[in-house]
Amino acid sequence: MGLKTWKKWTDWPLMMLSVMFLVAYSWEILARTHVTLCENVINAIWVAFVIDYAVSLWLADNRWRWFKRNLFALLTIALPMFRPLRLLRLLTVLHVLNRTSGMAVRGRITVYSFGAVTMLMYVGALAVYSVERGAAGSTITDFGTALWWSFVTVTTVGYGDVSPVTFQGKIIAVALMFAGIALIGIVTATLASWIVDQVNLEAGRREDAREKEVAKEAVQAAIATAAATTETASGKTEIELLRDEVRQLTAAVAGLREELERR
Repeated sequence: MGLKTWKKWTDWPLMMLSVMFLVAYSWEILARTHVTLCENVINAIWVAFVIDYAVSLWLADNRWRWFKRNLFALLTIALPMFRPLRLLRLLTVLHVLNRTSGMAVRGRITVYSFGAVTMLMYVGALAVYSVERGAAGSTITDFGTALWWSFVTVTTVGYGDVSPVTFQGKIIAVALMFAGIALIGIVTATLASWIVDQVNLEAGRREDAREKEVAKEAVQAAIATAAATTETASGKTEIELLRDEVRQLTAAVAGLREELERR
């Protein structure tokens, strides 16, 4: 089995595991019930991601090159090992989405980008709310405020009305800033590319219309030339007939003269 085959068979299962991962984490943070069950689900899914990473590295034709190109995947695997930063293991969800978008065309990349931005805001809100609630001096005391802070941070607006006070919260803020800049850049570039393509398409349509008009004019000119040639040919034919008749008349007159002279 090659790496492409492995990815083909694991991309969608990993996507579903990512959704389960997000649901379990959201339930743990927002509902605060069945915490042990949620933790077990999260850890089991994380183990599945570790296995996927190890198998992908083993199946890669050039392991060192694959390793260098998938440092983000390694980051999502290694972060849970650091307990203060364990909340950032939700980056695994983004990693799986990033894998599936690698094969996408521009339209699907656009959907991916907008979806990733939305999910990034939600995940960031969950993470910062988890570490900030109950912290001394914290202004992020409910999930609605966390969502507002996440939106402002990802879009790099930064009103400053609320901000994290814990170390983990500040790390999450930095991660959201960098990710927001990258994803918004993708959306902007995709939109600019679409606009350029639309302009080129319109220019192509105008050029095609102009070529059709030129071709039409050329056909009309050819028809006119052919008609003139036909008329000329017809004219020449009539002249030839007249000349023949004149010759016949001349011959007839000459014959009459000869008969008269004989008499």
